[in-house]
Amino acid sequence: MPELPEVEAARRAIEENCLGKKIKRVIIADDNKVIHGISPSDFQISILGKTIVSARRKGKNLWLELDSPPFPSFQFGMAGAIYIKGVAVTKYKRSAVKDSEEWPSKYSKFFVELDDGLELSFTDKRRFAKVRLLENPTSVSPISELGPDALLEPMTVEEFAENLAKKKITIKPLLLDQGFISGIGNWIADEVLYQARIHPLQSASSLSKEQCEALHTSIKEVIQHAVQVSADSKEFPVDWLFHFRWGKKAGKVNGKKIDFITAGGRTTAYVPELQKLSGKDAEKAAKVRPAKRGVKPKEDDGEGEEDEQESEKEDESAKTKKGQKPRGGRGKKPASKRKTEDSDDEDDDADGGDDSEAEEKVVKPRGRGTKPATKRKSEEKATSQAGKKPKGRKS
Repeated sequence: MPELPEVEAARRAIEENCLGKKIKRVIIADDNKVIHGISPSDFQISILGKTIVSARRKGKNLWLELDSPPFPSFQFGMAGAIYIKGVAVTKYKRSAVKDSEEWPSKYSKFFVELDDGLELSFTDKRRFAKVRLLENPTSVSPISELGPDALLEPMTVEEFAENLAKKKITIKPLLLDQGFISGIGNWIADEVLYQARIHPLQSASSLSKEQCEALHTSIKEVIQHAVQVSADSKEFPVDWLFHFRWGKKAGKVNGKKIDFITAGGRTTAYVPELQKLSGKDAEKAAKVRPAKRGVKPKEDDGEGEEDEQESEKEDESAKTKKGQKPRGGRGKKPASKRKTEDSDDEDDDADGGDDSEAEEKVVKPRGRGTKPATKRKSEEKATSQAGKKPKGRKS
């Protein structure tokens, strides 16, 4: 799914190919789930004849500055993508549109033709994106609620360490909180934690000065490199976790075993041998039953775009819950209910549809359904003792 490097690649493609050109034709999809707060006809009238002055981005949000407001704004969600006919935007699930392909795509939500004949489209086949028309995109949600951009507005090491020290939440969900730092998504969070040798469930406030510095460095290096190669994963360093976490490739990175857990509601890849819990977090983990491990992501073209469990909350700068604990620490839920909830969280890096459907069939049979195991046992025991009235107890 699109993270900061993919959105930045789209922004740069627009900047290189569309600036100074006038919009001469507009097609806005009649889809009020994606086209937010305005009718397609009003949207079209508002931007027709205007010139694209610049393309701007914060986090995973992009907007076009025209010669006068309002401005089109794009929140990419799970599968949002910019296509420019004849121009390769990014090799991460995006490419130049071929003449043999449907154009504009049936998934197109925003389409414009410029005065030189160039055509641009924003598509979203999953319908989790938002396309808005805003007078000042930076002054309203979601952009106004975003934390500093991980690429353009990086914190200093001292600011970063100071902010982490105030957060009792575990580090992986904190990195995904767009109100803390904007632009980091699931694979980048896993990558930077792996490179910094930090366990995804380590409390942010417990990180040492050295760990804070290592994480600050890895965030900077991973994002800068991904942006430099236009989000082309084939150009990522060969020792990155990214190359080994997907589908049939999942197993080991540099000879070290990869494991999967749930952190912040997301399937999380990490290397137990290198990323260890420490201090009170290690003691707490030793006292509770281990959390259920997530299912290895299925083969998904090596990119994991089909992120079934992603929601609009991440891009809406949802605030992560403080003190969130690993799933295993909850305990005491009936077995059938636990299975259902685990299946809801599993494998948000890949499609995972077949596995979740199979599990649904087990825990949600047709008809009246199967009662929780603990309840069945107590009822069976009560049935076997029917007619045996306890002594001294009134009926």
